[in-house]
Amino acid sequence: MSRTPHWHEQVVTPALLRHARTIYGTAMRRALGNAGYHDIPKNGLYLIGGMALHERGVPLGELVRELRVSKQAASQLVDALVAGGYLQRAADENDRRKLVVTLTRRGRAAAEVQAKAREQVDAELLARVGARAVSTTRRTLAALIDLGQPGESGHRHD
Repeated sequence: MSRTPHWHEQVVTPALLRHARTIYGTAMRRALGNAGYHDIPKNGLYLIGGMALHERGVPLGELVRELRVSKQAASQLVDALVAGGYLQRAADENDRRKLVVTLTRRGRAAAEVQAKAREQVDAELLARVGARAVSTTRRTLAALIDLGQPGESGHRHD
């Protein structure tokens, strides 16, 4: 007797990743909208969430590398987030030729809303599959990411 495959066994990994990412993005966008943060542009969630992990400012060049977009696209995203009151720009204290962007009070508040929405999705996932499965998934995703880092294993990503 053959078993009927579960739906996820018939879907390619990139499609699963895309749909899983959409779950997080939708939850975060909904929470942000409910809290009055409707004007965060595409990639803004990634930028605000990532910046919330840094106590000090992040050099603009580093943001461009992390986003994996052109310098022009990153600059436009930063401009939109500055105009929305989420970020502020300042000269780097160590090198006046560089700009550093930091979260404003509004940006930190949006990051908190975003983090709570992510934590709610994480909690529901944990309740459905358990800590061991979540840990295995995270380890598997890290290994997949490491495939894109030639010559590096155990690569650390923020």
